[in-house]
Amino acid sequence: MSIKDIIIWVIIGLFVITGGIGSCMYIEPRYRVWAQEMEGKAEFAKAEQNRKIKIEEAKANLEAEKLNAQAEVERAKGAAEAIKIENGSITPTYIQYLWVRQQNANSENKIIYIPTEAGLPILEAGRVAAKK
Repeated sequence: MSIKDIIIWVIIGLFVITGGIGSCMYIEPRYRVWAQEMEGKAEFAKAEQNRKIKIEEAKANLEAEKLNAQAEVERAKGAAEAIKIENGSITPTYIQYLWVRQQNANSENKIIYIPTEAGLPILEAGRVAAKK
C-alpha cells in the first residue's frame, strides 16, 4: 500500500466521520421533537383516562346516594307506620324496646340487663364498658 492509497483512505474515513456527525446533527433535533410529541400524547391519554375514571366514580357515588336516600325514605315510612300502630304516640316502653334492639345489633358491647321492679332494663349499665 502506498502513501497515496493511505491518504485516500484517510480522506474517505474523514468524509464518513464528518457525514455521520452531520447526520446526527440533522436527526437529533427532529428526534427530540418527535419524542416530546409522543410524550405529550401519552400524558394526554393518561389525563383523559383519569377524567373518565373520575366521572365513573362520581356516577357510582350519585347512584349510592340515591339508594341511601331511598333506604332512608323506607326507614321513615316504617317509623311512621310504627308510630301509627302505637296510636300516634311513642311510649317510654317502646323507646326502651328500640334501645334494647339497637344494643343487640351492636355485638361489640357486652351489656348485662338487670331487671327492675317495673321489669325494664337499667339503661345506664352500658357506661361501665365505655369507661374501660
